[in-house]
Amino acid sequence: MLPRAGGDGRTVNLVATDEPPDLRSGLSTVTVGTLFLLIATLVLVGFTFLSRVLIIRSVSQASWTAFSLGYTVTGVLLAVGTSAFGVAAARSLPYARTEPERRTIVRTTLVLGGSAAVACGVGLFLAAPVVSRALASPELGSGLGFFAVATACMIVATVIASIFQGFANVTPNALIVQMINPGLFVALLAAAYALPGHRLTYPNALVAYAVAAVGALVVSLAYTARRLPAGLLRGTGDRAARGKLLPLYAPLFVYGTMVSVAGSGDTLVLSAFHYAQVGTYTASLTLARLVQIGIGAASYIFLPVASGFLARGNRRAVGLTYATVTKWLTLFSLPLFVIFVFLPSPSLRFVYGASYAQVVLPLQVVVAGAFVGTLLGPAAMAQVATGQTRLLAVNAAIAGAVDLGLAFTFTPRYGEVGAAVAWSVANVLYGSLCLAQISLTERYHPFGRDFLVPLLVTAVPIAAVLGLVRPSLPLVLLPVLAVGVAVLYVVVVLVTRSIDEGDRLLLGAVERLLGRPLPLVRRLARLLAPRSV
Repeated sequence: MLPRAGGDGRTVNLVATDEPPDLRSGLSTVTVGTLFLLIATLVLVGFTFLSRVLIIRSVSQASWTAFSLGYTVTGVLLAVGTSAFGVAAARSLPYARTEPERRTIVRTTLVLGGSAAVACGVGLFLAAPVVSRALASPELGSGLGFFAVATACMIVATVIASIFQGFANVTPNALIVQMINPGLFVALLAAAYALPGHRLTYPNALVAYAVAAVGALVVSLAYTARRLPAGLLRGTGDRAARGKLLPLYAPLFVYGTMVSVAGSGDTLVLSAFHYAQVGTYTASLTLARLVQIGIGAASYIFLPVASGFLARGNRRAVGLTYATVTKWLTLFSLPLFVIFVFLPSPSLRFVYGASYAQVVLPLQVVVAGAFVGTLLGPAAMAQVATGQTRLLAVNAAIAGAVDLGLAFTFTPRYGEVGAAVAWSVANVLYGSLCLAQISLTERYHPFGRDFLVPLLVTAVPIAAVLGLVRPSLPLVLLPVLAVGVAVLYVVVVLVTRSIDEGDRLLLGAVERLLGRPLPLVRRLARLLAPRSV
């Protein structure tokens, strides 16, 4: 039996077969984990916003551009350093049947993840002078040393979180990686900004970023010492488990490297041709990635849950969970898509201030690409769970090549608009390839009647009205409009009777999460969709 630590740290049984509602239990885990990660990601977005505001208002445009590019490089190295080992551990742990197997997976992941952290940190530190000369940016060169320290610490913390992810425990990722790390960064920035006789400078921001990453790593190590069973670190391992783990590394390394290229290659190319536009472009990308956080949170917890289902031979549960989480996370992405695409200038002004409100086309392009990607669901993690890692690596390589190819083609002439096109096309292409393959081989996809009807009935009229009328709304009404779109989506789901078995099980999961039944919701659902609930 495989122990699993829940989001609250409690140990439960992941592979028990004597409990009939296997799917219900798995969907509950996905629901709780997704909600926890959504909250953590919203906190992360809030802290990121505050840190950007503090830095932008305190340093020059050139300094902010240098910081943005250093942050982008850190993100690329973080993906490269964690994808192979972290994803392999998260996928393999639910399949492990014995303590020696789990022990080998955990030990191997920690050793290789720590080695990757050192390699990436040292490599970035040594590359700093070269990058500085190539881009003629002394500020970037002086900053990359601090980003190198942060990169190494963040890789270790993320790898540790991936081990707990394998036990369907999202706490290290949600609490430490997404909340404590950026929270410390904001606190240090605010202290430098507010203390009498001091002011926030570019060097202050660099020091704060590195110190926050070190602090988060210390917390992560303390959490590991307290929560990870000592038996997973001491005792005899299983060589056979290492033999199963090692073949996953090569394709997952390619996957992580090329996904980071597809996500950041356009920014790096933009920095080579239009360095001054990096700051405004990354501001638009931040909002686009906000559209993706719902499906991103679901993907994180979907991987170990789907792997657990497959380890027990329950393939139908994977498909139903896939479709259900994709359908309901549209409730989060659709309102943001509507606001950012049809009201781009007010959105930028609301988030970043008037100085960013004029460059709207890159925002519209990247948000459109991000939204289409969310509609495809957690296809990449479904491929990892089913063992299609080689196909996944090929998909990522194609997407990365397309991103770089389009960026080099369009960015020199069109600047950040060309970079936005490259990012969006690569994002949609990658998700489409993954979904096409997992749909052909496993029949997993979200595009049933109960998803498409409410999506189209909600989105098409709103898009038509906003596209034709182009209203000028006060900034305070933007959140109200977003909530209204979400409420309308739920109403349309009920009115069109777009309710299936997955929705019923999801409602039960929400009731268990709340600790109380929701009779009004059930009565309403029965009234409008008597055949489904």
